[in-house]
Amino acid sequence: MAIVAARNEAERIAETLGALRGAFPEAALWVADDASSDGTAQLATRCGAQVVSRERSRGKGANVTAAAEAVLSEDRGDSRTVLLCDADLAASAARLGPLIEAVERDECDLAIAAFARRVGGGLGIAVGFSRWAVERLGGPRLDAPLSGQRAMRAGVLRELLPLADGFGLETAMDVDAARGGYRVREIELDLEHRATGRTPGGFLHRGRQLRDILRVYLSRRT
Repeated sequence: MAIVAARNEAERIAETLGALRGAFPEAALWVADDASSDGTAQLATRCGAQVVSRERSRGKGANVTAAAEAVLSEDRGDSRTVLLCDADLAASAARLGPLIEAVERDECDLAIAAFARRVGGGLGIAVGFSRWAVERLGGPRLDAPLSGQRAMRAGVLRELLPLADGFGLETAMDVDAARGGYRVREIELDLEHRATGRTPGGFLHRGRQLRDILRVYLSRRT
């Protein structure tokens, strides 16, 4: 099954879900919609996905947590593989298979996608701080600590809930998985996404990331 995190991704959600459906035809598709105002939730429903949405924005972490709880409540089996990904991957979502395969071959407990090519982005401050925080808190050194593309068994996801608020989700998951004794592995994949550039909106987004990563660091420092 796949949980797709989305906020105002009407331009890409249908292509992302179509790619996931084509690559993983047996997987149930869930969309964690963070109060999108552009019709993302409606498009996802028309694409056959089950949508968990709220009337006002609660942040990525809270919405993915709500979707994960809904997914796990449907079936208590912990051996199923769960894929987490972002809604802006479009057609490249079909290339997430190696994450699932690594978990199902028992090569790791948490597989994280590292983008083979960097497109856009800022100055690397948020990624660098997340990388430092994960290591400082006892986790592994990761090239892509903020990647939202991840696979794990349902039982592992259950143990990691609730996920950290906002954009602290991935940093906290990196730390909590390592502290829980789970094996974390990065896999480089040829993925594409809608990168935030060096614009006022992009810098605001990364400022929010830094705020949420700092909250994770402070909450887990002891």
